[in-house]
Amino acid sequence: MKHFKILSLLLFTMVAFWSCEKDNYPGAKISPFIAIYDLKTLYKGNDVKLTTGNMFGSDYITGVVVSDHSGGNMPEGLIAVQDRRRLNQLRGIAIPLGDEAKNFLPGDSIVVNVNGATLSRVNGIMQLLDVPLTSIQKVSSGNEIPVNRITTADIISNPDKYESTLGVIVKGGFDPLPAPTDVLSGDKLLNDGFGDITLHTNANASFADSAMPVSANFYGIVFNKMIGDSLAPVFNMRSGDDYVTLSSTIEITPIIITGFISDVKGGDGNYEYIQMMATQDIDFSKTPFSVVVTNNANASTPTGYPANGWATGDKRTYKINMSSGFAAKGTFFYVGGTGKSINGSGSTSIASSNWIRSYDYVNNDGDDFGRKTGGLFANSGNASGLAVFRGTEITVDTKPVDVIFISSGGSLYTAGPPEKGYKITNTDWYDVRNPITLENQPYYKSGANTLCMTYTTKDVGYFYVLGGEYNVKLGKWVKARTQSNVELTKESTLIEIEGEGATILKQ
Repeated sequence: MKHFKILSLLLFTMVAFWSCEKDNYPGAKISPFIAIYDLKTLYKGNDVKLTTGNMFGSDYITGVVVSDHSGGNMPEGLIAVQDRRRLNQLRGIAIPLGDEAKNFLPGDSIVVNVNGATLSRVNGIMQLLDVPLTSIQKVSSGNEIPVNRITTADIISNPDKYESTLGVIVKGGFDPLPAPTDVLSGDKLLNDGFGDITLHTNANASFADSAMPVSANFYGIVFNKMIGDSLAPVFNMRSGDDYVTLSSTIEITPIIITGFISDVKGGDGNYEYIQMMATQDIDFSKTPFSVVVTNNANASTPTGYPANGWATGDKRTYKINMSSGFAAKGTFFYVGGTGKSINGSGSTSIASSNWIRSYDYVNNDGDDFGRKTGGLFANSGNASGLAVFRGTEITVDTKPVDVIFISSGGSLYTAGPPEKGYKITNTDWYDVRNPITLENQPYYKSGANTLCMTYTTKDVGYFYVLGGEYNVKLGKWVKARTQSNVELTKESTLIEIEGEGATILKQ
């Protein structure tokens, strides 16, 4: 009897389990809408006839139109539709509608019956073929399209992901620098500091004869073309309103920060140093500069937000002047402690390098401000920062010529009132005005100025290599700086911090 009861209980449990498995969600219905993300996954290199069955029980897509034919720069007869229905992933797709395409405007919300349509890649662009106009219902118009900031590197690495979607490429420019008579018509190489992409403008586009800006935000749609078996992305603006000029002048940064060591193996005192590069010949006796390091460890005083910015002094900021020596264009030079060794006491001497200033910061206060210290940089995980200034007079309002931050902890910025923080400048990482909203953001941690380097393990001897490519003629980073951590030994040599991966000056 005992075994019979156990067997009966087991059978009951199994029946209950199977009953639950049959319908996990009683009353649930399959959505009539399939996300464009899921729709595009059906394409495996060959045309796909769409049915309710292969669309997982759905028949429709819904999205917002982003194409605009009024400027004459869209692929003929195509509308581009995008949605975020799947995991908030933005995806787009094109639908050929012939002359009717011009009647669909950006912000139109539409529902499309795609049952019976064919999913195909035509001339490199994923399209929904055989969609009659009667299968498209316009639900509303004038809907806001959120700004999607993308980089050229994003697009190039995944052209299918961004295809037929609207995006903005920020701080874009051209190489070579356009002449005053150069216009947008044709294929131009657009660079935003992350890579190059083709900007296409039809010869008959309404803005084809517009002058090429030095620096601008470019709004447009990504389309693809086939080169061999690979997708090659092309960026199409829709109208003359799709670019916003940021600058018509070139500002060349005379000194760029290319690396530093903030925590050598062993004691840091007088062994920390900063590596920089001159983008032009500099005689520091005639054209002085200065460098300031900020240490925002919890023990650094004064506490709280830096009321005088980079000029706060005490244990928060330390200044070293550069008023003698010479650095040739395109060469590295160094500023730091008197140790002049690559990785602390007992390591390889790099005294033969171009030291514009070696300064005993352990036993001396800084030039004008900053208390003598055993370490310029924070080793607590709180933020440190580096800034290079033109001249040696620094006040709360002085803006640097280059700046970089490591970590983001500590009291760095408050919107106030009054507003307090560390001033930044326009670099590959920071912008004094938000490039999209054009709102002022003159400090680190204000607005979109949140990028920082990652703090490394303490007392190992990592040299932070800031590798990028700065173009002197364009006055911009054509390859934004990236962080590489080189673990130095006591036997390391200069080639490890000046060789492969280091910043390149394009002249």
